Amino acid sequence: MTDNTIRKSIYIKASREQVWDYLTKPELLKVWFHPPQSTLTHGEPYEMRGRESGDKVIWGRVRDASPFDRLEYTFTIGPMDGEKSKVIWTLKNVEGGTRLSLVHSGLPRGAEAFGLTLALDKGWDGHLLELRTALIELTDG
Repeated sequence: MTDNTIRKSIYIKASREQVWDYLTKPELLKVWFHPPQSTLTHGEPYEMRGRESGDKVIWGRVRDASPFDRLEYTFTIGPMDGEKSKVIWTLKNVEGGTRLSLVHSGLPRGAEAFGLTLALDKGWDGHLLELRTALIELTDG
């Protein structure tokens, strides 16, 4: 059995409040990820759309939204054939900014599903780089 959990942490020169807004508000999510129709709110379903296509690409339900500390939601995409995974973001104060951590768990297992894990892992790397860049521009601009 393989653990296909993706774990990432980055350090950002921005406050937890600023980072939180980029994790939850549609107009800021579209800068680095996929915009939902409305702010990610505890207990509410969401759909995220492709930035260019406008097609539904990610959907689920927000399971926890504790401002400036923790955001958790279920995460499903088409290639998962209806299976749900879980994304948890945690925000911690550090000197000079915020440590943002991501845990994406519950991904399909097995050799045939490993390509999906690789694609999501690479995707998170790219999205986190875009997030960092957007926040650098906000705080240094």
